Amino acid sequence: MHLAAADHPHRGGGGRAALGLGLGHLAAAALRREHRRRALAGGAVLASALLLVATPRLRHSPALHLFADMRNLLGVPNTLNVLTAYPLLLAGVPGLVLCLCGSGCFGISLRWEALGWFLFYAGNVAAAFGSAYYHLKPDDDRLIWDRVLDDMRLWVVLNSAPCIAIPAMLFLFPPKYTHSRFWFLATGFYLLARFEGLADRKVYSVNRYFISGHSLEHLCFAMVTLILTVMLSFRNVKIVRDS
Repeated sequence: MHLAAADHPHRGGGGRAALGLGLGHLAAAALRREHRRRALAGGAVLASALLLVATPRLRHSPALHLFADMRNLLGVPNTLNVLTAYPLLLAGVPGLVLCLCGSGCFGISLRWEALGWFLFYAGNVAAAFGSAYYHLKPDDDRLIWDRVLDDMRLWVVLNSAPCIAIPAMLFLFPPKYTHSRFWFLATGFYLLARFEGLADRKVYSVNRYFISGHSLEHLCFAMVTLILTVMLSFRNVKIVRDS
C-alpha cells in the first residue's frame, strides 16, 4: 500500500514529463517546418533575382501581336480572341463575391489568406477586361506593363514561378486543407494554357482553323479559376493534422 501510494506522484511526474517532451517535439517540428518555408521562399526569390540579373533583356517583339486567328466576325475585330477572354470574368466574379462573404462560403480562416484570394479573383476580373481590350486592337499601346518596362523577363518569371512553387509546396509541406489535389489539376491546366498559347498557329491548323491556340489558352485559364473555386467550396480544415 505504501509503495503503491509512493508510486503515484512518480507516475504523475513522469506523465507530465512525457507531455512536456511531446509538446517539445511538436514545437520543434513546427519550427523546422517554418524554417523550410522561409528557406523555400528565400530560395525562390533569390533564384528569380539571379535569373533577372544573369539573362539579357527580353524585349517585346511586334511579331507577338500577330495571332493565328484574326478573323472579324459579327463586326468584332479578332472575334474569338476577344470573346474567349470573358470566361475569366464569368469564373472570377462569383469567386470574388464568395470570397467577400468570408468564412461562411470558403472557410477562409486567416486574414492574409482572404486577401490573397480576393486579389486572385480581382486579377481574373481585371484580366478579362484587359485581354478583351487588347485583342480588339493588338499593339504596344495596349500593353501598359510591357510598354513601361520594355522587358519581358519579369513576365516570364511571374508566369513560370507558380508552376514550380505550387507543386513544390504540396510535396514539402502537409496540407492545411482537404482537396489539395485540385492544385495539381489547376497547375496542369495552367501549363496546358501556356502550351496552347505558344503553339497558337499549330493548334489552329490542327483543328482545321476552327479555334486558335491563343483562344484555347484563354479558356484554359478560366478552367484554372473554376477548379480552384471548386476546391475552395469543398475543402475543410484538416483537424487531425492540427491536433
